[in-house]
Amino acid sequence: MAVSLKLEKTHKTPGATLAGETLILDLSGALWLPEHRTLVVSDLHLEKGSAFAARSGQFLPPYDTRETLANLHEAVARLDPARVVCLGDSFHDAQGPARLDVADRALIAALQEGRDWIWISGNHDRAVQDGVGGRFADTLTVGGLTLRHEPAATREPGEVAGHFHPVGKVAMRGRAVRRRCFVLDGTRLVMPAFGALTGGLNVRDKVFDDLFPAGFTAHLIGDGRVFAISRTMLTRE
Repeated sequence: MAVSLKLEKTHKTPGATLAGETLILDLSGALWLPEHRTLVVSDLHLEKGSAFAARSGQFLPPYDTRETLANLHEAVARLDPARVVCLGDSFHDAQGPARLDVADRALIAALQEGRDWIWISGNHDRAVQDGVGGRFADTLTVGGLTLRHEPAATREPGEVAGHFHPVGKVAMRGRAVRRRCFVLDGTRLVMPAFGALTGGLNVRDKVFDDLFPAGFTAHLIGDGRVFAISRTMLTRE
């Protein structure tokens, strides 16, 4: 299997199933549930750059929120969901909404217009409960799926979670490719981080061994398509 680094603007999206539900693993890093017209994104970490500046004086480029929202706008415009679920850690901290630029706040409002918009609480933004539109929940059931931020300690069929920002690394012919990925087995799915400034945890970390004791397939976001790669083909950092 050849793996290329060149990104293209096509959106070839493989399908999978979980708990009897059809999953479309979108090239943007979002999950599309076509039978429910539901778009799921995880770990936006909006206002992460401004959080670093406020806490430590470490100034990062202040465009992470704008870039993340632009990517989300593209996915929403292309798929036209009836429902959007933000799967936790949508803001980097509880004060993130107060630091939003006026234009970014307006874009969020425009994206929400005419849609059911649900903010799932995460470990970074659990205290956010108002001021950004939409509605708030700890978990959400969509068909046979249970959507939450952190994977549960007990395996629950049909769980879709985020939190760990999974990335997969493949080394072939002296070349290494490291990409965000969806991690899936027959019971649960862990989503990639959607945010522009999030980093990632290698799926060969022990955390994923504990979450997927019987193994998994990592669906790496690649060149114009999502590549399904078995755990045994992935390398550590």
